[in-house]
Amino acid sequence: MFEKLMACAVLPAADIDRARSWWHDVLGRDPVYEETEGGMLFYDVGGVGVMVYRTDYAGTAQNTAFNFFTDDLDRDMTALRTHGVVFHDYDLPGLTTVDGVAEIGDERSAWFSDSEGNIFAIGQMSAESAERMAKMRSGSMG
Repeated sequence: MFEKLMACAVLPAADIDRARSWWHDVLGRDPVYEETEGGMLFYDVGGVGVMVYRTDYAGTAQNTAFNFFTDDLDRDMTALRTHGVVFHDYDLPGLTTVDGVAEIGDERSAWFSDSEGNIFAIGQMSAESAERMAKMRSGSMG
């Protein structure tokens, strides 16, 4: 079962043209495929497929919808800020940010919203987490 299974992240957009512009202008990504009649855009982000689709329910989730991993959080936050990204600040039980960054053990993370209100995270993993992620991507977990 699932021997040839593929997966992709799914993100809603109230305005598909605005979302396309945001993905291009902020993330430097253009669709690898689009279905204009259905209002769907497909992106490749680090080998992960992302479908952005038109719906009136965009931006209603209050949770992280998509997570990026980077080797240099400060560098990438600076780059995102130059494109108008504003990072969220949180003061929650177990999670507090300073200048948009949460220190979680050996890892650091930050959150921001796209043009449609979807919450994105960007994090710099510990060496152990990066190794685990590499194993997961190669299919050698377990």
